[in-house]
Amino acid sequence: MRRYFLSVLLVLSVIGVKAQDLSLFQKFYLAQGGDTLPYRVLFPVDYNPSLKYPVIFFLHGSGERGRDNEKQLVHGASLFLNEDVRRRFPAFVIFPQCAESGYWSNVLHVSDTARKRTFYFLPDGPETRDLQLFQALSHYILNKWPIDKRRVYIGGLSMGGMGTFEIVRRDPEFYAAAFAICGGADPATAPALKKTHWWLFHGLKDNVVDPSFSKAMYAALKRSGADVRINLYPNDNHNSWDHAFAEPELLPWLFSKSRK
Repeated sequence: MRRYFLSVLLVLSVIGVKAQDLSLFQKFYLAQGGDTLPYRVLFPVDYNPSLKYPVIFFLHGSGERGRDNEKQLVHGASLFLNEDVRRRFPAFVIFPQCAESGYWSNVLHVSDTARKRTFYFLPDGPETRDLQLFQALSHYILNKWPIDKRRVYIGGLSMGGMGTFEIVRRDPEFYAAAFAICGGADPATAPALKKTHWWLFHGLKDNVVDPSFSKAMYAALKRSGADVRINLYPNDNHNSWDHAFAEPELLPWLFSKSRK
């Protein structure tokens, strides 16, 4: 009984620490045209408004959609809350949240009779409403706080990985570097992405977003002359983000990039 009681205390203390850490991401809301985009902001450690800082935007997957301004922190937030990371790479970190029925990119989901799903990207289609709100947010952030405009970064997983490709395509002069985890896009759009440095990640056993999407984007970006790298994890299914976030070179690589 005593051992059980101590175990419960340990679990509760871990939960408490996690909740306290996540609260460092301050809650904000952007409203435009009757719609609202919730987002969370982690300020640089020892924030000094007289300095300029890089900024990273992170786009969650479809499972974290909603309006609670909480779920978008499920994946990735702990990486940026790491004390060593915050000291080594002081930056603004922004986690917006997509609407429950929204999407970060313009893509068709098509299922066959076996319910196998695939994706068709629509580069000629209009921006989704959530993408429009994100665009408004990203430009607002650069004018609201002291941001080094040469060091603006973006990344995302699954739906957020798809959104990362589309957002960079629609704002090609904006982002110094981007990473897309288990995402995808139309390879024909690669020439519009080549000014940004790219790192792609995908699990080879992914049965939600086929790894062929990342492979095709990697090949197309290489042909376009982009600086791009890819990590393919042979035993990962859809969750390749745990391995991606654990890559020791991800953040050093990201924060080393800047616009000329």
